[in-house]
Amino acid sequence: MKRRDFLRTAGAAAAGGTALAAPALAQSAAKVTLVGAFPRGFPGVGVNAERLAARLTALSDGKLEVAYFGGGELVPPFGVFDAVSSGAAQFGHTASYYAVGQVRATMYFTTFPYALMQEELSGWIHYGGGQALWDEAYAPHGVKPFYAGGSGAQAGGWFRKPIASLDDLQGLKMRIGGLGGDVMKKVGVSTILTPPAEIFSSLQSGVVDAAEFVGPWNDLALGLYQIAPYYYLPAFHEPGAALECIVNLDFYENLSPWLKTVVATAASATADETYADFRYHNTRVLKDLVGRGAIVSAFPADVTAALGAAAKEVIAAYPQGDPMCEKIHPVYFDYVRDCAAYGAAVEGRAYAERAAVWGV
Repeated sequence: MKRRDFLRTAGAAAAGGTALAAPALAQSAAKVTLVGAFPRGFPGVGVNAERLAARLTALSDGKLEVAYFGGGELVPPFGVFDAVSSGAAQFGHTASYYAVGQVRATMYFTTFPYALMQEELSGWIHYGGGQALWDEAYAPHGVKPFYAGGSGAQAGGWFRKPIASLDDLQGLKMRIGGLGGDVMKKVGVSTILTPPAEIFSSLQSGVVDAAEFVGPWNDLALGLYQIAPYYYLPAFHEPGAALECIVNLDFYENLSPWLKTVVATAASATADETYADFRYHNTRVLKDLVGRGAIVSAFPADVTAALGAAAKEVIAAYPQGDPMCEKIHPVYFDYVRDCAAYGAAVEGRAYAERAAVWGV
């Protein structure tokens, strides 16, 4: 049996017989599943995964009847990629780097320390050849990826005690995602990655001394300020972390051209909505956090310098030994350098000048 035939059969069995052959998809409704990595109803990530499922159903005029399951309801939060790859679910909503163990190149489509802001990453995926590279990286795993927006620049994290210098990081235990953990290890921090639902309890029990997740809106929902009031902005490690809509490749290839357009359109609309959702609510919620006792500041200069030096070491070593990463890396970081120059000349000055005018 061919691999794709096997996956199609396995997917139908795992999803209760919901996978349909191409002719059926063209003629009648297909009952399919979208599994998310984040809790149902969770601000930004859980909510927009559910909206994606509803949008797929609506735009397809019901030809795709999409049942949504939040993180942990049907598959583990970090198991979305495997579920879609195997055909156990037809659609997934997650962060690419949650599958870094299966596809090392996922980091380029999520985030790197001191790399692309949200709109820059979107530009590279859509117009800089990123989508073709993404498709190439995922195809061997039977997955078709679509960009689904993101949170914008995230937060550096919540700490129980203030960080006045680099010395204060030594020996700390921190929950931190992505390559941020590798960077933190280089400056003396012990790191761990837990699912979002376990972050609060890990801080509360003392399993970790500090934790990061996303930014003000999500962090307020998790209540992290109640235990660790020192809040450091921005995140060095996630300047524009992306979310993805992924589709089982066999299922996607059996869709009609119209339904393929529906999937792309739904993902694109979700990308716009997600970033707008995060940007508006993060802006509003930060004031609320301060009112609840959060102590907001930037990392000290010596910490920033050490993190920058460590990040460059981690980034330089990252692609070694992985042919797909070695292919993507120079293209991606050439664009990062161009964005850094443009950002310094335009957005950086625009933000500074606006702050000066309004006295903030």
